[in-house]
Amino acid sequence: MPQVRIWVHCVWGTKNRTPFMQNKSRRISLFKHFKSYAKDKGIHLDFVNGVSDHVHCLVSLNRDHSIAHVVKSLKGATSHYANEQRLFAPDFDWADDYYAVSVSQSQVESVRNYLKNQEKHHEKKTYEQECAEFMEKYGFQRMLD
Repeated sequence: MPQVRIWVHCVWGTKNRTPFMQNKSRRISLFKHFKSYAKDKGIHLDFVNGVSDHVHCLVSLNRDHSIAHVVKSLKGATSHYANEQRLFAPDFDWADDYYAVSVSQSQVESVRNYLKNQEKHHEKKTYEQECAEFMEKYGFQRMLD
């Protein structure tokens, strides 16, 4: 049986970067649904956290999953749940885009700690600033040119 462990840090925002998820208890409810849905679908979602306008996920892909499939599944299921449960403003939705990078096994704990501290982190830095830094750090701008 193939043994696969590919760690991926995925990030995506709300549609139009609307701060839908300002209510922390409702945001936590959504994150619990992320974990429950992922478990039901055999997706190893190690950690999920975020703030009012975006979410971070640390995922370990298995041999049958692609990043695109996992992200699409998580985004679809959670936006459906948020709207069905009326967690946030009407027509909650995720933006179409996302970014994802691989994480080495030696850096998994560091990424977890980064995700745990999202609220504190975003007291000093906006999602737009974080995206710009991320894209520059990983060379995404050059890839898009």
